[in-house]
Amino acid sequence: MENQHYTLKNALLETGFEYEGNDVIKTKTALHCIEVENGKIKHIKPNDPNSQGVDAKGGLVLPAFKDMHAHLDKMLFGLPWQAVSAKRKSVKDMIAYEQQLIPEWLKTSVERTEKMIDFLHSYGTHFIRSHFNVDPTSGLASLHHLEQALQHKQKTVGAELVAFPQHGIYYTQTEPLLKEVAKMDAVDFIGGVDPYSIDGSVEKPMELIVQLALDHHKGIDIHLHERGESGIKTIEFLINKAIENPQLKGKTYVSHAFALGNLSSSETERMAERLAHAGVGIVSSVPFRGTIMPIPTLRKHGVEVLIGNDNIQDHWSTFGSGNMLQKAHLIAELYGYSTEWELSRALAFATRYVLPLSDDGKQQWPKAGDDANMVIVASSCSAEAVSRIAPVTSLIHQGNIVF
Repeated sequence: MENQHYTLKNALLETGFEYEGNDVIKTKTALHCIEVENGKIKHIKPNDPNSQGVDAKGGLVLPAFKDMHAHLDKMLFGLPWQAVSAKRKSVKDMIAYEQQLIPEWLKTSVERTEKMIDFLHSYGTHFIRSHFNVDPTSGLASLHHLEQALQHKQKTVGAELVAFPQHGIYYTQTEPLLKEVAKMDAVDFIGGVDPYSIDGSVEKPMELIVQLALDHHKGIDIHLHERGESGIKTIEFLINKAIENPQLKGKTYVSHAFALGNLSSSETERMAERLAHAGVGIVSSVPFRGTIMPIPTLRKHGVEVLIGNDNIQDHWSTFGSGNMLQKAHLIAELYGYSTEWELSRALAFATRYVLPLSDDGKQQWPKAGDDANMVIVASSCSAEAVSRIAPVTSLIHQGNIVF
């Protein structure tokens, strides 16, 4: 549906918490009419079931979901099913495999990226941070194909893009290409991957990444799978650079950061404090196969923790569901967030911290003037939506009704 002026009626909104002593025992809700105009929420008023408009049918309206770590350019989605091969054990094995297959994947990547966006839409996602390969095999084709797909879907999805030297910066001589894409307005972040194990040095590739980000006013979002000393050294390097260059604060992220899952409690606390002080965030796909990330400790210290699906159907993994509400559920289950209040707070991992109620139960979303980015789910409240992974029945992006 084209963006227009309409009213969403019979829309269930959260209005506050019900307490027993100091404990939240229930979430209060009420039906409302939400007026939408020019992509914004214009007005919220008590429900009038007889009014003209789009009928939410009593569904719970929540902030639309954000997937903050995806690879839209090289999913195998839309190709025949293929499980992960046991033959490819290392990142360098994967690089060799990608060098062989990328030319074939690129032939259909625009169409398949659009199908992947539709798939993410079906679970309520309206915004995606997507990495795209920058390497001698892909050249700039991965970026250009991704831009085409996003252009075709511009009315239904928002995105920010990370230039990702998947094959190493120096291991495959990607430096010239990375310098070229860093100048482009379409690129929001400079990426990187395992500098020590791929490029043989923490400092050399990381110095380039940081300098490109500073020179071209970009953010940083690097993949860091290294679990030992080199992983911690890389995180410390970024922390120090963000402290030295305040313009990087709030724009610098480490994806995966598995090394944080192997520290002692005191070391984890220290790193969380430093990350928060430097404004360096962590992006996680919530791994649990042998590594439980210290998300509660990071959040306790104020570190921004973003969540994404990462792999959905590709040659790295096939376990990403595409469902951000399922990711919030997984976090709640892993870390024991089981009360009404805790479950309602866990929704933040799916929405990038936009929540209907504040921590003390005051209604804070939606408000007049907010962007009209909403999902409607079959649930009585956000706590139940997280716990039961509620089905999404409608998605609205910038006022446009996607379905």
